[in-house]
Amino acid sequence: MSLFSGLFGRARSHPSPAATSNNLSVLPSSTRRAAFPPWVINSASLILMLMLIVTSLSIGVADFSWSNVWGSLLHYQAGTDSDLLFISRIPRTIAIILTGIALAVAGMIVQVVLKNRFVEPSMVGATQSAMLGLLLVSLLFPTSALLFKMGAATLTAALGMILFMLLIRRVPPTDYLMIPLIGIVFGGIIEGVATFIAYQTESLQMLSVWQFGDFSGVLAGRYELLWLTGALCVLAYIIADKLTIVGLGDHIALNLGINKQQIMWLGIAMVAMMSAVVVVTVGMIPFIGLVVPNIVSRIMGDKLRRSLPAVALLGASAVLLCDIIGRTIRYPFEVPVATVFGVVGTVVFLWLLLRAPSE
Repeated sequence: MSLFSGLFGRARSHPSPAATSNNLSVLPSSTRRAAFPPWVINSASLILMLMLIVTSLSIGVADFSWSNVWGSLLHYQAGTDSDLLFISRIPRTIAIILTGIALAVAGMIVQVVLKNRFVEPSMVGATQSAMLGLLLVSLLFPTSALLFKMGAATLTAALGMILFMLLIRRVPPTDYLMIPLIGIVFGGIIEGVATFIAYQTESLQMLSVWQFGDFSGVLAGRYELLWLTGALCVLAYIIADKLTIVGLGDHIALNLGINKQQIMWLGIAMVAMMSAVVVVTVGMIPFIGLVVPNIVSRIMGDKLRRSLPAVALLGASAVLLCDIIGRTIRYPFEVPVATVFGVVGTVVFLWLLLRAPSE
């Protein structure tokens, strides 16, 4: 119980009514209503994602023709275009969709657990810790299986999140802008340690693969681990109501019979595993878990069961759009999607920070 009380001691403190009224953008509130019906937003997001999927499948350096693909399928003949579609383009698009969904949902879970709208996995040390664990395992056990590396990355990501929660437990709940700043510094320290170890062991090139999320190397057989994040997102939807109640405060969760500590630990484990799988497969992509949940929350409100489908669809569409931009902005060269979304996410994050005090 001492460990639980140490980790979640900050969450048990409750701000005054005046502070709460000035902090509606941080703590979930039952009074925030959806600006549009959920089916309208979900339908629009789905249509947008389908359009981006078709565009993503059509764009690339290699020559590609849909007519040749249909001809090969109709005549049951193997062709260069059909091979390109099924070996490279479709796996890459699926990987992009699963990555966007996983990071957006993970960001929503982190914001509920920490009761702060301005955090996401890369701001609580999860992705940096997963990268550090993956580096250490690759150096100590270079021939280990991929699942073993993923397990080690998940463990270090969870430890990084726990350490971050210990660091912020003395921060006043109303000082919500200080927490992401601490997280950025904390993540930078972990990334600096990983860079130092990689420099000493001449592994900087290997580390750079995980530092900058990129889908150019995704082929059939190299992305299937991401389906695990899809299962975790389904689990998040199943427990969405409990997460919403936990986000409303300790007393409400206790009165409704919700085991807050159990839900929080489950949320930490889910975020750690999602972050680890994404880092192992495609590398770090920042700000998705920050930008997407905030946009959806302002449109649909704070009820997770209602907003999670929109978060997933918008997260997938955002990564698809940034990947398309990265492939076309310097054609035939490719800009990593982490770089593109890093620029967009930084602008949106600063806008959220500057806009929050006025709300």
